[in-house]
Amino acid sequence: MPVSDLPEKVEIFTDGACKGNPGPGGWAWAIEGARWRSGYEPATTNQRMEITAAYSAVNDNPGPLLIVSDSTYVVNCFRDRWWQGWIKRGWKNSKKEPVANRDLWEPLIDRYLERGDVFEWVKGHSGHEMNDLVDRLAVAAVESKSGHSGDRPPGPDDIGSPDTLSARTTTAPSASPPSVARDRRAPEGHLWAVIGLRSTTLLDSPSGGELRRKMASIIAAQQELHGDVVVLSGARPGAEQIGALAAADASVPYVVILPYPDPVSSTAAEWKEFKEICDGAQSVVTLEAKQPSDAGAKSAALARRDGWLRSVCSGALVVTAEQVGAGASRKSNAVAAADDQLARFTKALDEDVWELPVSI
Repeated sequence: MPVSDLPEKVEIFTDGACKGNPGPGGWAWAIEGARWRSGYEPATTNQRMEITAAYSAVNDNPGPLLIVSDSTYVVNCFRDRWWQGWIKRGWKNSKKEPVANRDLWEPLIDRYLERGDVFEWVKGHSGHEMNDLVDRLAVAAVESKSGHSGDRPPGPDDIGSPDTLSARTTTAPSASPPSVARDRRAPEGHLWAVIGLRSTTLLDSPSGGELRRKMASIIAAQQELHGDVVVLSGARPGAEQIGALAAADASVPYVVILPYPDPVSSTAAEWKEFKEICDGAQSVVTLEAKQPSDAGAKSAALARRDGWLRSVCSGALVVTAEQVGAGASRKSNAVAAADDQLARFTKALDEDVWELPVSI
C-alpha cells in the first residue's frame, strides 16, 4: 500500500547536519504544527546524525510513524531492507566487514520491527517547508552546541541558518578494489556497473520510467555511502542506457564502457541516443581496438567486457525481466542473457548486486 494511503501514521520529519565529516554535529525532528526536538554531538559524522534523528523521533513519539528524511542512507535501509542482510550475516556487510554505525542502527531497527514505522525520502534543499525546518533546527544545534525542544512550532530564535556546512554530505573516499589499481583503463572511484535487459522499447515505456526512478534512487544512496561513486554503463538500449540516464538524474558521474568501437549499429534514432549518452559521460573507455567480424565474435567481446566489469566494480545493478502474457513460459534471448548476467555478477560480487525486475 502506498505511503500516501496510510493517514493513521503521524508524519514526522528528521534531519542531521555536521560541520566537517567528522566534526561537531546536530540532529532534529519535528511534527508539523506541533512538537519538535534537536540535539548536539561534539564529535560525530553526518550519517550518525541522520540515524540519531530518526531514532530520537521513534523513541520520543508513539508509533507507528511516517518518518520523512532526505537521507537515502536512512530511508533505503528500511525501504530496500538492507538490515535483513546485516542481521543474516551477523552484522557484517557484503564485504564481510563490520556494519558502520551498528551501535545506532541496531536499536533503531529493533524499534522498527516492534512498531512498523514507515520511511519516506524527500529531496533535500528543494523548498520543502518541513524538511527545511528540521535542517535549520539541526544547524542551530551545531551553532549553539546544545539541543532544544518544544511542544509548539519553533520560533525564529530556535531556527539556525540554512545548512551551508561545507562538509555536510561529504563522505570519505572508499577504497577501490585491488583490480582497479592494476588496470589503468578503469576510472578512479567506487565503481558500480549498470547492466541487464537489452530492449529498444524499454526507455519510453511506463516500466522504463519507473525503472529509471528506482535506479536513480539506488545510485544516489550509493553516492551517500561512498562519495566517489562512478557508474559504468555500456550505453546499449535498455538497462545500460537507462542506467546512464539515472546516474545523470542523481548527479552521479558515469563512464561509458564499450567492448569495441561503435557497438550500436541499428537505426538512426538508436545511434543518436547512443551518441547522446556518450556525450554526457565523464569519459568513454573502449576495451578492444577492432570491431568483431561476426555475431559470435561480438557475443564473445561482450562477455569479455562483462568479465572486465566484474573485475573492477564493487557492485552492480542488474535489470532482469518478468515476462507476462502468452509467451511467459518461454524466455527470449534478451531475458536469458540478463538472467545469465545476474548469476555471473552475483557470483563475483556477492550481495553488492541489486536485481531490478521489470515486466515485459
